Amino acid sequence: MSFTIAIIGRPNVGKSTLFNRLVGQKLALVDDMPGVTRDRREGEAKLHDLSFTIIDTAGLDEGPKGSLTARMQEQTETAIALADALFFVIDARIGLTPADRAFADFARRADKPVLLLANKSEGKHGELGAMESYALGLGDPIQISAEHGEGMGELYDAVSKLVPPTEDEEHEETDEERAARPIRVAIVGRPNAGKSTLINHLLGEERLLTSPEAGTTRDSIAVEIEYKGRGFRIFDTAGLRRRSRIEEKLEKLSVADALRAVRFAEVVVLMMDAQNRFEEQDLRIADLIEREGRALVIAVNKWDLMEAQPGQIAGLRRDADHWLPQVAGAPIVAVSGLMGEGIDRLMQAIVQSYAVWNRRVPTAALNRWFEGAIANNPPPAVSGRRLKLNYITQTKARPPSFVLFCSRADAIPQSYLRYLVNSMRETFELPGTPVRITLREKANPFAHKRKRPN
Repeated sequence: MSFTIAIIGRPNVGKSTLFNRLVGQKLALVDDMPGVTRDRREGEAKLHDLSFTIIDTAGLDEGPKGSLTARMQEQTETAIALADALFFVIDARIGLTPADRAFADFARRADKPVLLLANKSEGKHGELGAMESYALGLGDPIQISAEHGEGMGELYDAVSKLVPPTEDEEHEETDEERAARPIRVAIVGRPNAGKSTLINHLLGEERLLTSPEAGTTRDSIAVEIEYKGRGFRIFDTAGLRRRSRIEEKLEKLSVADALRAVRFAEVVVLMMDAQNRFEEQDLRIADLIEREGRALVIAVNKWDLMEAQPGQIAGLRRDADHWLPQVAGAPIVAVSGLMGEGIDRLMQAIVQSYAVWNRRVPTAALNRWFEGAIANNPPPAVSGRRLKLNYITQTKARPPSFVLFCSRADAIPQSYLRYLVNSMRETFELPGTPVRITLREKANPFAHKRKRPN
């Protein structure tokens, strides 16, 4: 029997939307009205290379014995009993409710592994709600958007620790050459940038079709390689053109497949043509990678066609920092996929970027930096009132994410947040990786007290 996961939570948090996404079909009805799902529904879920059984359940709700609501909850309890693990879903846009807290206790009593999923986490309000969910005591929340497919890479990482491997996978895990889990790397870029040629050189064979004609690659092809004792799972993707130029349905599907590869990757290599680098589409792709929270490495391909001039590599570094300030310091490597030049530097950059992406900053060092950063450049006064920044803490890595507790979160300028991010990058050596800072207002301990009458 396959590994089984039940999706539970109060009504209308997006359980059926997540179910449909995992099974790849619209099997469960979805509507804004709570209580659409009544019976439990099973399906075969596919999350990248993981396969398991998923159960969609009715929203946990209380009702008198014998009522429809009570019978729906009995179906949910049966699903929990059948499951090997649970997805406990909350609505991050609304934040925690008393029902979430009550049903979190219910989930804990099931005595099964529970993954806390903060659904609808896209946007500023979703970030704040996800941070609130730490209070449930179910571990770090996994921020997802079941509707838009965001956060599926993080969900994959968590589920892969629960789903037991197949016999073949067990053999691979005990192999000494695969002691470390392969780093998932997506190679992306505009059409005809040389992505497939580079991967063929890494493999040492013509595994992927290449052609001077743009658009040769259509599907996202995954290949396993080992480079100097380290495992990599590399995805070759279709070239990404501007949306206005995509007309054929097949190309639209290919682009969607490439974007899916980015979401499941840990490191993304943005490949540019040396003779036409940092064009508008290159910048759009880099911005997409940053929004998805992936580590970025820039590879400038076909460098063998460039005329040798002094200071060229330094010029690449200046261009990258100028055009991509949101990922300042991202590694940039000149390569030739055809000739094999710069491959060692590229693979080393991937490993280093992966390490930075996973980095956690010690709390003591973070506090010392925070005090110094505020002392050197205090936050500006807004409308004549001083903004107070209380403290900062790191909530997770992959990418490094922090919560800043403050007064009047909506009044802090974006320019001051950029100052903090840039200072943090420099102090803790976080080049190229996205850095997330979420603002959260500290609760006023006197807010519940009424003013005394005069």
